[in-house]
Amino acid sequence: MAVVKGFKATIYNPQVVGDISKVICPPYDVICLDSQQRLLRNSPYNLIRLELSEDIPGQDKYTQAALIMRSWLKDKILISDQNPAIYVYKQQYTLKGSKRVRVGFLALLGLDDSSKNSVFGHEHTHIAPKEDRLRLLRSVRANLSPIFVIFPDKKKVIAQTLLPLVNKQQPFICAVDDEQVLHQVWRIDIPEVLQKVEQKMLKENIFIADGHHRYEVACAFRDEMKKSQGNINGNEGFNYILAYFTNIDSQGLTVLPIHRLVTLEQRPNLDELLSKLSEHFSVEEIKDQNRFFFLLAKAGVSEHVIGMHTNGRFWLLRLRNIKVLNSFMPDRIAEYRSLDVSILNALVLERLFKLNLTDKEHIIFSAQTDELLQEIKKNPTKIAFFLNPTKIEQIISIASKQEKMPPKSTYFYPKVASGLVIHLLD
Repeated sequence: MAVVKGFKATIYNPQVVGDISKVICPPYDVICLDSQQRLLRNSPYNLIRLELSEDIPGQDKYTQAALIMRSWLKDKILISDQNPAIYVYKQQYTLKGSKRVRVGFLALLGLDDSSKNSVFGHEHTHIAPKEDRLRLLRSVRANLSPIFVIFPDKKKVIAQTLLPLVNKQQPFICAVDDEQVLHQVWRIDIPEVLQKVEQKMLKENIFIADGHHRYEVACAFRDEMKKSQGNINGNEGFNYILAYFTNIDSQGLTVLPIHRLVTLEQRPNLDELLSKLSEHFSVEEIKDQNRFFFLLAKAGVSEHVIGMHTNGRFWLLRLRNIKVLNSFMPDRIAEYRSLDVSILNALVLERLFKLNLTDKEHIIFSAQTDELLQEIKKNPTKIAFFLNPTKIEQIISIASKQEKMPPKSTYFYPKVASGLVIHLLD
């Protein structure tokens, strides 16, 4: 049973911070050092100062984030809504020349009880980032950014319950990020509407798209608070996490592939490599770069195909027989074995190159095609492997069976902005 409810959001005070575009930031885990410095320059109030507080010698960055948070609340840089609300959130973006719109809503999601599983994840999590986010949560006692979840929306929560209200009013938050994505937010605080949404969401299954680490950290923090406080009623803020909900079937829901850049010790012997690949793949060289990417996408509709690029040349690798994966991944369910990323990992990276998939020195992950193409030009020891996007149905199928996908299997785009609304736990 999914428990979803409205809340009194803490938001930026536009009279103090001015343009909201200057204070929002992407999720912490996609911010590189250059982006971090740019965001810091955007505004003294950019949320990056809380999400990724700077390391200053002699100061604990988590304590520093808590001090900044308290000062922003005291000085009315951050202010809180007076009434519980659900916040409709629309993103307008352009991808490959096509304009798209994704609509969802921001609300609180009840943290799952292990005995009643209704929230499903598809990613493995790692200890280091969880420790980092837990220390931050303990310090600031707030969900600074929403996790991103998808759900079937069988009862038309978004289309029939929320959108008709949104169409009658102007958004109270408008912001444009560095990727020119337009973010708009509407406040819906009519009690009977909130109750209707809460009731409709009760029997929906929730699937985490982005935010697996933050979700698990929120559960750990809840368990800590239960143990320390003892007598609780279940309505405490720590029993919930801020989440962005959108429809699985939304046309604006975009999943991008995450490609692999492999660095070898020396320049590959192409004849030898192609010969080994041909054992399990039909190998076809494509002379033109644009045609290569067109054919890769086209073949991905009905085939298992991987794109390979090195030394200025391009190949399509079409899997000959998927049954061969039974012997390479005997302990995995069929849905896992049929992922293109699983095929790449098992038959190429691990089998041919003998790579450890966690080896960050030899494997780089990126959703940016142009970035990898440039890297290949610089270094003849590098090979890029391009993938098609993982399908939503594959994500749902694997998560529903409580299995995890290989690391870096999905990149939901655009990212949900941090700093539009904040959930204070206290």
